[in-house]
Amino acid sequence: MVLKLAWRNIWRNKRRTIITLSSIAFAVFFSVIMQSMQLGSYERMIENVVKFYTGYVQIHSEGYWEEKILDKSFEPNSSLISEIARLEGVEQVVPRLESFALSSYQSQTRGALIMGFDPVAEKKLTALHAKIIEGEYLTENDNSVLLSQGLAEYLKIKVSDTVVLIGQGYHAINAVGKYHVKGIIKFPAPAMNNQLVAMPILLAQWFYGAENKYTALALVLDSPDNVQKVSNEIVSILGRENLEVMTWQEMMPEIVQQIELDYVSGQVMLWILYAVVAFGIFGTFLMMTNERRYEMGIMIAVGLRRIRMQMIMGTELLLMGFSGTLAGIIMAMPLLIYFYFNPIRFTGEYQKLSESFGYEAILPFSMDAGIFLYQAMMVFLITIILGIYPLNKIHRLRIADAMRN
Repeated sequence: MVLKLAWRNIWRNKRRTIITLSSIAFAVFFSVIMQSMQLGSYERMIENVVKFYTGYVQIHSEGYWEEKILDKSFEPNSSLISEIARLEGVEQVVPRLESFALSSYQSQTRGALIMGFDPVAEKKLTALHAKIIEGEYLTENDNSVLLSQGLAEYLKIKVSDTVVLIGQGYHAINAVGKYHVKGIIKFPAPAMNNQLVAMPILLAQWFYGAENKYTALALVLDSPDNVQKVSNEIVSILGRENLEVMTWQEMMPEIVQQIELDYVSGQVMLWILYAVVAFGIFGTFLMMTNERRYEMGIMIAVGLRRIRMQMIMGTELLLMGFSGTLAGIIMAMPLLIYFYFNPIRFTGEYQKLSESFGYEAILPFSMDAGIFLYQAMMVFLITIILGIYPLNKIHRLRIADAMRN
């Protein structure tokens, strides 16, 4: 009976109900959109850092991250890589051998980052094969290299030309070689796009005289949520081996700090939105309570207990809160789905500025279910808290004053 009366009371004044529902729905709509943009930016930032180069978890010799030299490379035992690959949550183990060398073509020279990689495993991490703009991808036994676009343009070298690499190998041996350029790759981050030379890891090991050695093992995981769990399991597997395990948060603490700082500023904006929305919802509740004073006075005067009246009013507020919240989510869903698959892309000066910091010039959106749940709960909670006012007015209502009004 209470639910039936509450539902009828809601729609006795359609204009008032529509105003209330609209206030709640738009509150949920804008808060969901804002939070989706914020979390989407964080997800893309983490993906750019993790899948761009480092991996979610990395295994290397102790001290290598502070001093990246070939002498701190390591040779894993035959079962280590396969044992790590079998861990739950690990999609791919990507071996790397990295160092520096001087790249040269005719009269042009420039320092380059040499990355020895597994052409098959690397597809899961950095997707180098998808970044090729000229030429072809490498195979495992190839004796050719890939050059980043910026480096190729500086050296004035093209596909099928030969680049000369001069460097220092393992334990200070000479590292010199001439290699056929099989393809040109383009990175969104200028730092990588201007200096990378990628070659199959077997060729890199031969070039540096570091057979069977790696500078790092980068891990691709099925979910960022599994980072700590997988890291702890690897530590237990390594035991006393002279290796260390680092998560992306430990390798890139500045990214974590940047996200935390931005998250705080985003929460401040969100709470300002909540405050504005709360005043709007409270205004409709105030209007509803004042309009129905006479009605409530009559009902109490004819024998309806105040607690029963509060139950009816409370049910009305719950129904409007739930309906408005659901409407806001339904309104936001199509927009989020569209922008999730078609993120906003920026051009011009903003694009150049973003890429100079190593980020893609896009505004991504997140479809994390927690966004909808959290925002819906917050707006619904605000609605319930504000509902204390009309319930208190019923408790303190003077029948004679209400009927005279």
